[in-house]
Amino acid sequence: MYQTLEIEHGAGIATIWMNRPERHNAFNETLIAELDAAFAELDGDASVRVVVLAGRGNSFSAGADVNWMKTAGEASIADNHADAMRLARMLERIARCRKPTVARVHGAALGGGLGLACACDICVAGERAVFATSEVKFGLVPATIGPYVLRAIGERQALRYFQSAERIDAVHAVELGIAHQAVADDALDDAVLAQVSALLQGGPLAQAAAKDLIGAITLRPVDDALLADTARRIAELRATPEAREGLSAFLDKRRPDWQA
Repeated sequence: MYQTLEIEHGAGIATIWMNRPERHNAFNETLIAELDAAFAELDGDASVRVVVLAGRGNSFSAGADVNWMKTAGEASIADNHADAMRLARMLERIARCRKPTVARVHGAALGGGLGLACACDICVAGERAVFATSEVKFGLVPATIGPYVLRAIGERQALRYFQSAERIDAVHAVELGIAHQAVADDALDDAVLAQVSALLQGGPLAQAAAKDLIGAITLRPVDDALLADTARRIAELRATPEAREGLSAFLDKRRPDWQA
């Protein structure tokens, strides 16, 4: 049982709903701990193929609860650091989830909310969604979310938005690489479902291997070591029952068993 989350299951899909609508799903210590636990639980659940992260109420997530941040800032350095590490570990948990992850973003995705959207593999945004790295307005820095936002928008754009805290609308978020798609708000659920349906066509072992591959080859030089690593990865996967099933299904003109 969760205090700040609701989890819905259906047909290989698990939707995590952040459920602090009165606080615009802002982070506190409970929400951080429960998101970490929920993603760990679903990552280990063989019946779950895709995880969708969404928010109840008017916002996806407005970032950190200011009262929580103020309390953390007044704690000892050791306690403050431990608190920040729990947030960092939660974001890492999402980013390293072996299942495909989709952020369903509507309304505000500010600070940590933007971090959640970027830690997920895919982000689908409603047309009225708004994003920002708003931390500098509070005398802070987008540190724990930084690796995931930087991965999405690159160093050059980060130099602007990490310092200016400008609001970014959904269309511009797609242009920057924060979101993959911006749709009308009343079409958001259909767009998320279409994305999830596409993900369900892939083999689960192959998708986990694809995520691991991206992390392994990003920014590495194309040298003999990289060539050997990529060859090993496909050779090992090609020998698995999943790959044999996928190739046989294609040749037999039928659905592979993971699509049944």
